[in-house]
Amino acid sequence: MQPDANFDPSKLARSLLRRSRQGALATLMPESGDPYCSLVNVASHADASPILLISRLALHTKNILGDARVSLMLDERAAGDPLEGSRIMLAGKAEEAIGEAARILRRRYLHVHPSAAAFVDFKDFAFFRIAPSGLHLVAGFGRIIDLKPEQFLSRIDDAAELLEAEQGAVEHMNEDHRDAMNLYATQLLGAESADWRCTGCDPDGMDMQAGSATLRLDFPDRVTSAVGLRKMLVRLAGEARAKG
Repeated sequence: MQPDANFDPSKLARSLLRRSRQGALATLMPESGDPYCSLVNVASHADASPILLISRLALHTKNILGDARVSLMLDERAAGDPLEGSRIMLAGKAEEAIGEAARILRRRYLHVHPSAAAFVDFKDFAFFRIAPSGLHLVAGFGRIIDLKPEQFLSRIDDAAELLEAEQGAVEHMNEDHRDAMNLYATQLLGAESADWRCTGCDPDGMDMQAGSATLRLDFPDRVTSAVGLRKMLVRLAGEARAKG
């Protein structure tokens, strides 16, 4: 089946990667090669690839250390029949992060799962990023397609300045501009008013969260610098106020 002319599979897949907080992780048992599936919490890297915080005592982690090949199922948790909602199956290899890479994953993960701060420093826990090899998207009749990584990951090779400034931008938005966050949610994304907060920024957009609800604010143009991000957020706040 091929998508219709109004269907943007790359955008939808990226949105699911950014908004998902839980998923089904499939790994391979080392002795038999049998599949093993478990429920995991997830976050997204700046390029949209999934981040896991998992314990070496868990069977899925032992499986990964024996064979890094995994698949991750994410869905939009639509009301009613879940098969009527969009979902993706991402395939790739789970790579353990160390050093600076682990610190970056830690920061992004804790923004969306703050309760993990209670155990993140336990010695058996480690951060893994899934380096995708491909993705299978199912979004309804006539909307089933396979995507390559370059079709759904965000480009970040030209955005070092933005990524360095991201933590400061997240803190600034959450401490000083919660009113703007609520405007983005209600006026630009059609969500209910809530205590929305920023959980991450990347060249393509900003991630927002209120309790268990998540939103993705896509930027109309890519931003790659701190100045560009500030200008974009001011621009979108103006557009949101104009609609209100």
